[in-house]
Amino acid sequence: MKQRQLGPYTVSAIGLGCMNLSHAYGAPPAAEVGEALLHRALDLGVTMFDTAALYGFGTNEMLVGKALKAHRHEITLCSKGGMAGVSFPEGVKRVIDGRPETLRKNCEDSLARLQTDVIDLYYLHRWDKQVPIEDSVGTLSDLVREGKIREIGLSEVSANTLRKAHAVHPIAAVQTEYSLWTRNPEIAVLKACEELGTTFVAFSPVARGFLCGDLRDVSTLAANDIRRAMPRFAGDTYTANLSLLEGFQVIAHEAGCTPAQLALAWLLHKSSKLIPIPGTKNMRHLEDNMAAADVVLSSEQMQQLDALINPQTVKGARYNAVSASEVDTEEF
Repeated sequence: MKQRQLGPYTVSAIGLGCMNLSHAYGAPPAAEVGEALLHRALDLGVTMFDTAALYGFGTNEMLVGKALKAHRHEITLCSKGGMAGVSFPEGVKRVIDGRPETLRKNCEDSLARLQTDVIDLYYLHRWDKQVPIEDSVGTLSDLVREGKIREIGLSEVSANTLRKAHAVHPIAAVQTEYSLWTRNPEIAVLKACEELGTTFVAFSPVARGFLCGDLRDVSTLAANDIRRAMPRFAGDTYTANLSLLEGFQVIAHEAGCTPAQLALAWLLHKSSKLIPIPGTKNMRHLEDNMAAADVVLSSEQMQQLDALINPQTVKGARYNAVSASEVDTEEF
């Protein structure tokens, strides 16, 4: 696997987003299947693994911690706090909470679940807009000084918020959705990351499966699949977006790669300071994704892709109104 820089770390050019193994896309696989996939990722040269307190309300961190404990010195371990499951009488609910005491508890809980003494890169999963970003990052900087985390990251923030946070403590990475069909980082965050020396980590790099080309009928999605609440995946809107795939698949064929590999290669060619973290529950998809590091695209192919799938040609918003209100990313 080719290598890239993630803050001070040299990591695989493509990391692994572990969320799918416990959260968000229908029923998760059995734990032993998840462990096998994580071990196969190691075999393929993956050294960057991304999880969070939120995913499966802690079960994903437990899975990652158990599977990778024996390989801890070989990997860069990334997790997130500030958005986690909180128990209420009616059940566990997702709560965004960036208060210092909550972040400290999130971190301690994550360390225990991950079976490690220190987390290499710890993100504020969402900026809690009720708490100044300086206060949340200040707490994370305290955790750095205490040796519980090594580097600080932010997720789904604007360039302005990134700069405010960076003034308190250097921000090693910003993680935000970025793919051919979600270009929001191009508004301002990518430029801010470049100016500050912050690595950009792209989640959902294959557009939540859209760019793989296999999902043709959204009615087949599980009832608890998060895509059911996303405007782009709604009925007629998704049908309209499917029309983009024909030209996309033609370019993939010309490039000698699969559609998923083309989506990942487009990102890798966009910037050498960018790391995509595709996630999957499927071993074949994992192997396919990681091989994208070797795909070479011409400048003409890059231009064709940019012209084919972009904010003007994609239909629908990426989040519904509630989810959109919870992030700080710039909007077109």
